[in-house]
Amino acid sequence: MGADVKKRFVLDTNVLMHDPTAIFRFEEHDVFLPMVVLEELDAHKKGMSESARNVRQISRFLDEIMHEAGQSNVASGLPLPMISRSAGADTVPSGRLFFQTEPLPGKLPDSLPGNKPDNTILATTLGLQEKHPDRQVILVTKDINLRIKASVVGVRAEDYYNDKVLEDVDLLFSGFAELPDDFWEAHGEAMDSWTEGGRNYYRLQGPNVSEWQPNQFVSAGDDFHAIVRHVEGDSATLEMVRDFRTPRNGVWGITARNTEQNFALNLLMDPEVDFVSLLGAAGTGKTLLTLAAGLTQALEQNLYNEIIMTRVTVPLGEDIGFLPGTEEEKMTPWMGALMDNLEVLTRSEEGGDWGRAATNDLLQSRIKIRSLNFMRGRTFLNRYIILDEAQNLTPKQMKTLITRAGPGSKIICLGNVSQIDTPYLTETTSGLTFVVDRFKTWAHSGHVTLMRGERSRLADYASEVL
Repeated sequence: MGADVKKRFVLDTNVLMHDPTAIFRFEEHDVFLPMVVLEELDAHKKGMSESARNVRQISRFLDEIMHEAGQSNVASGLPLPMISRSAGADTVPSGRLFFQTEPLPGKLPDSLPGNKPDNTILATTLGLQEKHPDRQVILVTKDINLRIKASVVGVRAEDYYNDKVLEDVDLLFSGFAELPDDFWEAHGEAMDSWTEGGRNYYRLQGPNVSEWQPNQFVSAGDDFHAIVRHVEGDSATLEMVRDFRTPRNGVWGITARNTEQNFALNLLMDPEVDFVSLLGAAGTGKTLLTLAAGLTQALEQNLYNEIIMTRVTVPLGEDIGFLPGTEEEKMTPWMGALMDNLEVLTRSEEGGDWGRAATNDLLQSRIKIRSLNFMRGRTFLNRYIILDEAQNLTPKQMKTLITRAGPGSKIICLGNVSQIDTPYLTETTSGLTFVVDRFKTWAHSGHVTLMRGERSRLADYASEVL
Protein backbone atom coordinates (compact mmCIF):
# COMPACT_ATOMS: atom_id res chain seq x y z
CA MET A 1 0.00 0.00 0.00
CA GLY A 2 1.48 3.34 -1.04
CA ALA A 3 2.48 5.91 1.53
CA ASP A 4 0.25 8.50 -0.17
CA VAL A 5 -2.98 6.51 0.38
CA LYS A 6 -5.36 8.32 2.70
CA LYS A 7 -5.83 6.57 6.02
CA ARG A 8 -8.95 6.29 8.12
CA PHE A 9 -8.43 6.68 11.86
CA VAL A 10 -10.99 5.21 14.27
CA LEU A 11 -10.88 7.21 17.51
CA ASP A 12 -11.51 5.69 20.91
CA THR A 13 -13.44 7.65 23.55
CA ASN A 14 -10.42 8.18 25.78
CA VAL A 15 -8.57 10.03 23.00
CA LEU A 16 -11.34 12.63 22.76
CA MET A 17 -11.66 12.87 26.55
CA HIS A 18 -7.90 13.45 26.74
CA ASP A 19 -7.72 16.00 23.88
CA PRO A 20 -11.00 17.43 22.51
CA THR A 21 -9.13 18.85 19.50
CA ALA A 22 -8.00 15.36 18.43
CA ILE A 23 -10.38 15.23 15.45
CA PHE A 24 -8.44 18.13 13.86
CA ARG A 25 -5.00 16.51 14.30
CA PHE A 26 -4.92 13.96 11.46
CA GLU A 27 -4.14 16.34 8.56
CA GLU A 28 -5.45 15.01 5.21
CA HIS A 29 -6.63 11.67 6.63
CA ASP A 30 -10.21 10.76 7.55
CA VAL A 31 -11.55 10.37 11.10
CA PHE A 32 -14.22 7.80 12.01
CA LEU A 33 -16.30 7.85 15.21
CA PRO A 34 -18.16 4.62 16.11
CA MET A 35 -21.63 4.99 17.61
CA VAL A 36 -20.47 3.45 20.90
CA VAL A 37 -17.95 6.30 21.25
CA LEU A 38 -20.76 8.85 21.01
CA GLU A 39 -22.67 6.86 23.64
CA GLU A 40 -19.67 6.85 25.98
CA LEU A 41 -19.17 10.59 25.48
CA ASP A 42 -22.79 11.19 26.42
CA ALA A 43 -22.34 9.12 29.59
CA HIS A 44 -19.34 11.22 30.71
CA LYS A 45 -20.61 14.72 29.93
CA LYS A 46 -21.81 15.57 33.45
CA GLY A 47 -19.59 16.81 36.24
CA MET A 48 -16.85 19.35 36.90
CA SER A 49 -13.86 17.10 36.21
CA GLU A 50 -11.41 17.90 33.43
CA SER A 51 -12.57 14.91 31.38
CA ALA A 52 -16.21 16.03 31.64
CA ARG A 53 -15.27 19.50 30.44
CA ASN A 54 -13.37 17.95 27.52
CA VAL A 55 -16.41 15.85 26.60
CA ARG A 56 -18.62 18.95 26.51
CA GLN A 57 -16.03 20.70 24.34
CA ILE A 58 -15.84 17.88 21.78
CA SER A 59 -19.64 17.86 21.66
CA ARG A 60 -19.58 21.55 20.78
CA PHE A 61 -16.96 20.91 18.07
CA LEU A 62 -19.06 18.12 16.53
CA ASP A 63 -22.19 20.28 16.64
CA GLU A 64 -20.39 23.15 14.84
CA ILE A 65 -19.04 20.82 12.14
CA MET A 66 -22.49 19.33 11.52
CA HIS A 67 -24.12 22.76 11.49
CA GLU A 68 -21.68 24.09 8.87
CA ALA A 69 -21.80 21.02 6.63
CA GLY A 70 -25.47 20.13 6.99
CA GLN A 71 -26.88 16.92 8.42
CA SER A 72 -27.74 15.57 4.95
CA ASN A 73 -24.02 15.03 4.28
CA VAL A 74 -23.34 12.85 7.34
CA ALA A 75 -23.22 9.56 5.39
CA SER A 76 -20.67 10.90 2.88
CA GLY A 77 -18.47 12.48 5.56
CA LEU A 78 -18.26 16.02 6.91
CA PRO A 79 -15.29 18.17 5.83
CA LEU A 80 -13.00 19.03 8.71
CA PRO A 81 -11.66 22.61 8.97
CA MET A 82 -8.50 23.47 7.04
CA ILE A 83 -5.39 23.04 9.16
CA SER A 84 -1.75 24.14 9.13
CA ARG A 85 1.21 21.85 9.64
CA SER A 86 2.98 24.63 11.59
CA ALA A 87 2.67 28.30 12.41
CA GLY A 88 2.77 30.42 9.26
CA ALA A 89 2.69 27.40 6.94
CA ASP A 90 0.26 26.95 4.08
CA THR A 91 -2.89 25.03 4.85
CA VAL A 92 -3.17 21.48 3.56
CA PRO A 93 -6.29 19.65 2.39
CA SER A 94 -8.06 18.29 5.44
CA GLY A 95 -9.78 14.96 5.77
CA ARG A 96 -13.41 14.19 6.45
CA LEU A 97 -15.24 13.21 9.61
CA PHE A 98 -17.36 10.06 9.40
CA PHE A 99 -19.91 8.82 11.90
CA GLN A 100 -21.08 5.22 12.06
CA THR A 101 -24.42 5.30 10.21
CA GLU A 102 -24.94 1.54 9.78
CA PRO A 103 -23.98 -1.70 11.54
CA LEU A 104 -20.51 -2.90 10.63
CA PRO A 105 -20.41 -6.55 11.66
CA GLY A 106 -16.84 -7.61 12.26
CA LYS A 107 -16.05 -11.14 13.31
CA LEU A 108 -14.47 -11.19 16.78
CA PRO A 109 -13.21 -14.35 18.51
CA ASP A 110 -15.77 -16.04 20.75
CA SER A 111 -13.63 -15.08 23.75
CA LEU A 112 -14.35 -11.38 23.05
CA PRO A 113 -18.11 -10.85 23.39
CA GLY A 114 -19.28 -7.74 21.60
CA ASN A 115 -21.36 -6.14 24.36
CA LYS A 116 -18.37 -4.44 25.98
CA PRO A 117 -17.58 -0.95 24.56
CA ASP A 118 -13.93 -1.81 23.81
CA ASN A 119 -14.92 -4.98 22.00
CA THR A 120 -17.65 -3.13 20.10
CA ILE A 121 -15.06 -0.60 18.90
CA LEU A 122 -12.82 -3.52 17.83
CA ALA A 123 -15.68 -5.16 15.93
CA THR A 124 -16.55 -1.86 14.22
CA THR A 125 -12.93 -1.35 13.17
CA LEU A 126 -12.77 -4.90 11.78
CA GLY A 127 -16.00 -4.28 9.85
CA LEU A 128 -14.60 -1.02 8.48
CA GLN A 129 -11.48 -2.88 7.29
CA GLU A 130 -13.61 -5.43 5.47
CA LYS A 131 -15.81 -2.74 3.88
CA HIS A 132 -12.82 -0.64 2.69
CA PRO A 133 -10.00 -3.12 1.89
CA ASP A 134 -8.25 -0.44 -0.21
CA ARG A 135 -7.90 1.92 2.78
CA GLN A 136 -5.60 1.59 5.78
CA VAL A 137 -7.79 1.59 8.89
CA ILE A 138 -6.05 2.41 12.18
CA LEU A 139 -7.54 2.36 15.69
CA VAL A 140 -6.23 5.20 17.87
CA THR A 141 -6.59 4.67 21.63
CA LYS A 142 -4.85 5.63 24.88
CA ASP A 143 -5.87 2.25 26.34
CA ILE A 144 -2.84 -0.08 26.26
CA ASN A 145 -4.96 -3.21 26.80
CA LEU A 146 -7.21 -2.32 23.86
CA ARG A 147 -4.14 -1.88 21.65
CA ILE A 148 -2.96 -5.34 22.69
CA LYS A 149 -6.36 -6.91 21.93
CA ALA A 150 -6.45 -5.08 18.60
CA SER A 151 -3.10 -6.58 17.60
CA VAL A 152 -4.36 -10.04 18.56
CA VAL A 153 -7.43 -9.82 16.29
CA GLY A 154 -5.52 -8.27 13.38
CA VAL A 155 -6.34 -4.57 13.78
CA ARG A 156 -3.59 -1.97 13.56
CA ALA A 157 -3.69 0.17 16.69
CA GLU A 158 -1.63 3.19 17.75
CA ASP A 159 -1.33 5.49 20.73
CA TYR A 160 -2.31 9.15 20.35
CA TYR A 161 1.01 10.96 19.95
CA ASN A 162 -0.01 14.55 19.17
CA ASP A 163 0.01 15.60 22.83
CA LYS A 164 3.60 14.50 23.38
CA VAL A 165 5.91 17.32 24.43
CA LEU A 166 9.07 15.28 23.75
CA GLU A 167 9.86 12.00 22.07
CA ASP A 168 11.74 10.84 25.16
CA VAL A 169 11.67 12.22 28.70
CA ASP A 170 15.47 11.83 28.80
CA LEU A 171 15.61 14.80 26.41
CA LEU A 172 13.93 17.06 28.99
CA PHE A 173 15.82 20.21 29.95
CA SER A 174 17.77 19.54 33.18
CA GLY A 175 18.47 23.18 34.07
CA PHE A 176 22.24 22.86 34.33
CA ALA A 177 25.21 21.87 32.20
CA GLU A 178 28.72 20.69 32.96
CA LEU A 179 31.28 22.61 30.92
CA PRO A 180 33.66 20.49 28.82
CA ASP A 181 37.36 20.37 29.73
CA ASP A 182 38.39 22.51 26.74
CA PHE A 183 35.66 25.13 27.33
CA TRP A 184 37.94 27.93 28.54
CA GLU A 185 40.40 27.45 25.67
CA ALA A 186 37.59 28.05 23.17
CA HIS A 187 35.68 30.74 25.09
CA GLY A 188 38.15 32.45 27.44
CA GLU A 189 40.07 34.75 25.09
CA ALA A 190 37.47 37.51 24.69
CA MET A 191 36.03 37.17 28.21
CA ASP A 192 35.13 40.27 30.27
CA SER A 193 34.67 40.19 34.04
CA TRP A 194 33.39 42.72 36.56
CA THR A 195 31.83 43.02 40.01
CA GLU A 196 28.41 44.56 40.62
CA GLY A 197 26.43 44.56 43.86
CA GLY A 198 28.93 42.21 45.44
CA ARG A 199 28.45 39.57 42.71
CA ASN A 200 30.98 38.54 40.06
CA TYR A 201 29.91 38.64 36.40
CA TYR A 202 31.48 37.28 33.21
CA ARG A 203 30.71 37.99 29.57
CA LEU A 204 32.03 35.49 27.05
CA GLN A 205 31.57 34.37 23.46
CA GLY A 206 31.88 31.05 21.70
CA PRO A 207 30.12 28.20 19.91
CA ASN A 208 28.67 26.47 23.00
CA VAL A 209 27.03 29.63 24.34
CA SER A 210 24.16 29.70 21.82
CA GLU A 211 22.78 26.45 23.29
CA TRP A 212 22.33 27.95 26.76
CA GLN A 213 18.99 29.12 28.16
CA PRO A 214 18.23 32.04 30.53
CA ASN A 215 18.70 31.08 34.20
CA GLN A 216 20.43 27.85 33.26
CA PHE A 217 23.30 26.85 35.54
CA VAL A 218 26.76 26.00 34.26
CA SER A 219 29.57 24.49 36.28
CA ALA A 220 33.20 23.47 35.87
CA GLY A 221 34.46 21.25 38.66
CA ASP A 222 33.78 22.17 42.28
CA ASP A 223 34.94 25.79 42.08
CA PHE A 224 33.01 27.40 39.22
CA HIS A 225 29.20 27.52 39.47
CA ALA A 226 27.37 30.26 37.56
CA ILE A 227 23.91 31.12 36.28
CA VAL A 228 23.25 32.36 32.74
CA ARG A 229 21.65 35.80 32.97
CA HIS A 230 21.55 36.88 29.29
CA VAL A 231 22.08 35.07 26.00
CA GLU A 232 22.29 36.88 22.68
CA GLY A 233 23.59 34.94 19.72
CA ASP A 234 26.97 33.49 20.66
CA SER A 235 27.43 35.89 23.59
CA ALA A 236 26.31 35.26 27.18
CA THR A 237 26.51 36.94 30.58
CA LEU A 238 27.18 34.70 33.58
CA GLU A 239 26.70 35.53 37.26
CA MET A 240 28.39 33.53 39.99
CA VAL A 241 25.80 31.77 42.12
CA ARG A 242 25.32 32.43 45.78
CA ASP A 243 26.61 29.56 47.91
CA PHE A 244 23.75 28.32 50.07
CA ARG A 245 25.83 25.35 51.23
CA THR A 246 27.47 27.47 53.96
CA PRO A 247 25.64 28.10 57.28
CA ARG A 248 26.02 31.89 56.97
CA ASN A 249 23.82 31.76 53.85
CA GLY A 250 21.31 29.37 55.42
CA VAL A 251 17.65 29.73 54.44
CA TRP A 252 15.36 29.39 57.47
CA GLY A 253 18.05 27.25 59.09
CA ILE A 254 18.44 25.02 56.01
CA THR A 255 21.60 24.72 53.92
CA ALA A 256 21.99 23.03 50.54
CA ARG A 257 23.53 19.56 50.76
CA ASN A 258 24.62 19.24 47.14
CA THR A 259 25.18 21.28 43.98
CA GLU A 260 21.65 20.80 42.58
CA GLN A 261 20.05 21.92 45.84
CA ASN A 262 22.27 25.00 45.78
CA PHE A 263 21.09 25.77 42.25
CA ALA A 264 17.46 25.30 43.35
CA LEU A 265 17.82 27.73 46.27
CA ASN A 266 19.35 30.34 43.95
CA LEU A 267 16.17 30.21 41.84
CA LEU A 268 13.80 30.03 44.80
CA MET A 269 15.39 33.05 46.49
CA ASP A 270 15.58 35.20 43.33
CA PRO A 271 12.67 37.69 43.20
CA GLU A 272 13.26 38.18 39.46
CA VAL A 273 12.36 34.54 38.79
CA ASP A 274 8.55 34.27 38.79
CA PHE A 275 8.25 30.59 37.90
CA VAL A 276 10.38 27.72 39.21
CA SER A 277 10.04 24.02 38.42
CA LEU A 278 11.85 21.37 40.44
CA LEU A 279 11.94 17.74 39.31
CA GLY A 280 13.31 14.92 41.39
CA ALA A 281 12.63 11.61 43.05
CA ALA A 282 11.38 11.29 46.62
CA GLY A 283 13.89 12.55 49.16
CA THR A 284 15.77 14.99 46.93
CA GLY A 285 14.60 17.95 49.02
CA LYS A 286 12.13 19.64 46.64
CA THR A 287 9.48 20.45 49.24
CA LEU A 288 11.85 21.29 52.09
CA LEU A 289 13.88 23.78 50.03
CA THR A 290 10.74 25.38 48.60
CA LEU A 291 9.11 25.83 52.00
CA ALA A 292 12.30 27.20 53.58
CA ALA A 293 12.67 29.79 50.80
CA GLY A 294 8.98 30.69 51.08
CA LEU A 295 9.09 31.21 54.83
CA THR A 296 12.21 33.39 54.56
CA GLN A 297 10.73 35.61 51.85
CA ALA A 298 7.22 35.82 53.35
CA LEU A 299 8.07 36.24 57.06
CA GLU A 300 11.55 37.79 57.12
CA GLN A 301 11.79 39.76 53.86
CA ASN A 302 8.03 40.46 53.46
CA LEU A 303 8.20 39.89 49.69
CA TYR A 304 4.94 37.90 49.75
CA ASN A 305 1.76 38.31 51.76
CA GLU A 306 1.29 34.59 52.33
CA ILE A 307 2.28 31.12 51.19
CA ILE A 308 -0.34 29.01 49.39
CA MET A 309 0.30 25.27 49.47
CA THR A 310 -1.66 22.91 47.26
CA ARG A 311 -1.29 19.58 45.54
CA VAL A 312 -3.15 17.42 43.07
CA THR A 313 -5.74 15.23 44.77
CA VAL A 314 -5.99 12.33 42.35
CA PRO A 315 -8.52 11.89 40.86
CA LEU A 316 -8.13 15.57 40.03
CA GLY A 317 -11.20 17.72 39.70
CA GLU A 318 -13.52 15.46 41.67
CA ASP A 319 -15.23 16.88 44.74
CA ILE A 320 -12.86 16.67 47.71
CA GLY A 321 -15.63 14.73 49.28
CA PHE A 322 -17.37 14.11 52.51
CA LEU A 323 -14.42 14.73 54.78
CA PRO A 324 -15.61 16.98 57.60
CA GLY A 325 -14.66 20.62 57.97
CA THR A 326 -13.57 23.55 55.87
CA GLU A 327 -11.65 23.45 52.59
CA GLU A 328 -8.37 23.64 54.53
CA GLU A 329 -9.35 20.80 56.87
CA LYS A 330 -10.48 18.62 53.95
CA MET A 331 -7.11 19.12 52.25
CA THR A 332 -5.07 18.25 55.36
CA PRO A 333 -4.94 14.45 54.70
CA TRP A 334 -3.42 15.16 51.27
CA MET A 335 -0.82 17.50 52.74
CA GLY A 336 1.22 15.04 54.81
CA ALA A 337 4.42 15.66 52.84
CA LEU A 338 4.17 19.42 53.22
CA MET A 339 3.31 19.24 56.90
CA ASP A 340 6.22 16.87 57.59
CA ASN A 341 8.64 19.38 56.07
CA LEU A 342 7.01 22.24 57.94
CA GLU A 343 7.61 20.36 61.18
CA VAL A 344 11.33 20.11 60.36
CA LEU A 345 11.56 23.82 59.57
CA THR A 346 9.75 24.98 62.72
CA ARG A 347 11.56 22.65 65.12
CA SER A 348 13.41 24.82 67.60
CA GLU A 349 14.64 24.35 71.13
CA GLU A 350 14.40 28.07 71.86
CA GLY A 351 11.32 29.21 73.76
CA GLY A 352 10.17 25.73 74.77
CA ASP A 353 6.60 24.60 74.16
CA TRP A 354 5.25 28.16 74.34
CA GLY A 355 7.71 29.35 71.69
CA ARG A 356 6.83 26.47 69.36
CA ALA A 357 3.11 27.12 69.82
CA ALA A 358 3.57 30.81 69.02
CA THR A 359 5.58 29.93 65.91
CA ASN A 360 2.89 27.49 64.73
CA ASP A 361 0.16 30.12 65.22
CA LEU A 362 2.19 32.62 63.20
CA LEU A 363 2.77 30.13 60.40
CA GLN A 364 -0.89 29.11 60.24
CA SER A 365 -1.82 32.75 59.73
CA ARG A 366 0.58 33.10 56.78
CA ILE A 367 0.38 29.63 55.20
CA LYS A 368 -2.87 28.60 53.51
CA ILE A 369 -3.75 25.16 52.18
CA ARG A 370 -6.00 25.31 49.13
CA SER A 371 -7.68 22.80 46.84
CA LEU A 372 -6.99 22.93 43.10
CA ASN A 373 -10.68 22.26 42.48
CA PHE A 374 -11.58 25.86 43.34
CA MET A 375 -8.79 27.70 41.50
CA ARG A 376 -10.77 28.70 38.40
CA GLY A 377 -11.46 32.41 38.23
CA ARG A 378 -9.15 33.33 41.09
CA THR A 379 -6.22 35.77 40.96
CA PHE A 380 -3.45 35.57 43.53
CA LEU A 381 -1.63 38.82 44.34
CA ASN A 382 1.80 38.79 46.07
CA ARG A 383 1.53 35.11 46.89
CA TYR A 384 4.18 32.38 47.05
CA ILE A 385 2.33 29.45 45.50
CA ILE A 386 3.61 25.87 45.91
CA LEU A 387 2.08 23.30 43.56
CA ASP A 388 3.09 19.80 44.68
CA GLU A 389 2.66 16.55 42.67
CA ALA A 390 2.45 18.66 39.50
CA GLN A 391 3.28 15.66 37.30
CA ASN A 392 -0.37 14.56 37.65
CA LEU A 393 -1.67 17.66 35.82
CA THR A 394 -2.41 17.81 32.10
CA PRO A 395 -0.95 20.71 30.07
CA LYS A 396 -4.39 22.36 29.95
CA GLN A 397 -4.80 22.13 33.73
CA MET A 398 -1.31 23.50 34.22
CA LYS A 399 -2.12 26.49 32.04
CA THR A 400 -5.31 27.12 34.03
CA LEU A 401 -3.38 27.19 37.30
CA ILE A 402 -0.34 29.22 36.23
CA THR A 403 -2.57 31.92 34.72
CA ARG A 404 -4.04 32.47 38.22
CA ALA A 405 -0.84 34.30 39.22
CA GLY A 406 -1.26 38.04 39.61
CA PRO A 407 1.37 40.79 40.08
CA GLY A 408 4.04 39.98 42.64
CA SER A 409 3.29 36.25 42.81
CA LYS A 410 5.70 33.37 42.36
CA ILE A 411 4.74 29.81 41.40
CA ILE A 412 6.85 26.76 42.21
CA CYS A 413 5.93 23.44 40.57
CA LEU A 414 7.27 20.30 42.24
CA GLY A 415 7.04 16.76 40.97
CA ASN A 416 8.49 13.49 39.79
CA VAL A 417 7.50 12.50 36.25
CA SER A 418 8.24 8.84 36.98
CA GLN A 419 5.35 8.72 39.49
CA ILE A 420 2.22 9.67 37.53
CA ASP A 421 -1.18 8.59 38.90
CA THR A 422 -3.53 10.30 36.43
CA PRO A 423 -4.99 7.88 33.84
CA TYR A 424 -3.64 8.19 30.26
CA LEU A 425 -0.97 10.69 31.34
CA THR A 426 2.65 9.73 30.66
CA GLU A 427 6.10 11.18 31.25
CA THR A 428 6.09 12.81 27.81
CA THR A 429 2.53 14.20 28.02
CA SER A 430 2.52 15.42 31.64
CA GLY A 431 1.77 19.07 32.29
CA LEU A 432 4.98 19.29 34.31
CA THR A 433 7.04 18.15 31.32
CA PHE A 434 5.05 20.62 29.21
CA VAL A 435 5.86 23.68 31.34
CA VAL A 436 9.53 22.77 31.81
CA ASP A 437 9.95 22.60 28.03
CA ARG A 438 7.89 25.72 27.23
CA PHE A 439 9.30 27.97 29.98
CA LYS A 440 12.99 27.17 29.48
CA THR A 441 13.54 30.13 27.12
CA TRP A 442 11.82 32.74 29.35
CA ALA A 443 14.08 35.12 31.26
CA HIS A 444 11.91 35.02 34.42
CA SER A 445 11.73 31.25 34.90
CA GLY A 446 14.14 28.58 36.00
CA HIS A 447 14.32 24.82 36.31
CA VAL A 448 16.49 22.29 38.14
CA THR A 449 16.37 18.50 38.12
CA LEU A 450 17.47 17.23 41.54
CA MET A 451 19.43 13.99 41.28
CA ARG A 452 20.64 13.00 44.74
CA GLY A 453 18.44 11.81 47.58
CA GLU A 454 19.24 13.38 50.94
CA ARG A 455 16.85 11.68 53.37
CA SER A 456 18.92 9.16 55.31
CA ARG A 457 21.41 6.35 54.83
CA LEU A 458 18.52 3.90 55.24
CA ALA A 459 16.46 5.56 52.47
CA ASP A 460 19.51 5.80 50.19
CA TYR A 461 20.35 2.13 50.65
CA ALA A 462 16.73 1.08 50.15
CA SER A 463 16.50 3.01 46.89
CA GLU A 464 19.59 1.18 45.62
CA VAL A 465 18.82 -2.42 46.58
CA LEU A 466 15.02 -2.69 46.68
